[in-house]
Amino acid sequence: VQLQASGGGLVQPGGSLRLSCAASRRGFKSTAWYRQAPGEQREWVARITAGGDTDYADSVKGRFTISRDISKNAVYLQMSSLKPEDAAKYYCNAVIGSTNFWGQGTLVTVSS
Repeated sequence: VQLQASGGGLVQPGGSLRLSCAASRRGFKSTAWYRQAPGEQREWVARITAGGDTDYADSVKGRFTISRDISKNAVYLQMSSLKPEDAAKYYCNAVIGSTNFWGQGTLVTVSS
């Protein structure tokens, strides 16, 4: 299983960015986004299940939206009202059974 994350970049506070995660296959139990800032532990951001249910970390609720395009084996993270504390490397994650798969990450910088 390969996961390719893209869409990161530099954005000003209050701005928006959309991350994409392209998977080499479908059929995951769930797909999620995590992030890791320098010196910090990796933290969960958002998840979408095979049934389409979504869930968000409190820190991003109301600002981020996870979605998917099953026909493209892709998952997206629309990020709005970005804050400096959202700056991190964002990783997509997919679960099959009890196995986690990770992409290589895409860097998001939030700065004026």
